Amino acid sequence: QVQLVESGGGLVQPGGSLRLSCAASGSIFSIDRMGWFRQAPGKERELVAAWIRDGTTNYADSVKGRFTISRDNAKNTVYLQMNNLKPEDTAVYYCNARLSLISTGPRLYDVWGQGTQVSVSS
Repeated sequence: QVQLVESGGGLVQPGGSLRLSCAASGSIFSIDRMGWFRQAPGKERELVAAWIRDGTTNYADSVKGRFTISRDNAKNTVYLQMNNLKPEDTAVYYCNARLSLISTGPRLYDVWGQGTQVSVSS
């Protein structure tokens, strides 16, 4: 019923920039939280940045000052602008949305995108 479509990602040199986008579509009633997680080989998935329904944003300490999350409410889309990328940012980045559906009322669901690879290397 709900789909998250991610775009962006790729290979970039250290110090470079990339922009990820994630669009949610389907029978969405409301979105409580939407953002990005990442998982590097051999590591657990971690929160990178998230937009919260009240308008606040959360960032991992490791990306503060370099990454910026923004949202287009009309399009149910979030963007992650990643600047000054470092090799340790290399990971698969997953879009996540915590949302409710028109058909089930206030119950919240966690929905994940398919993931997009970000590689930072010279």
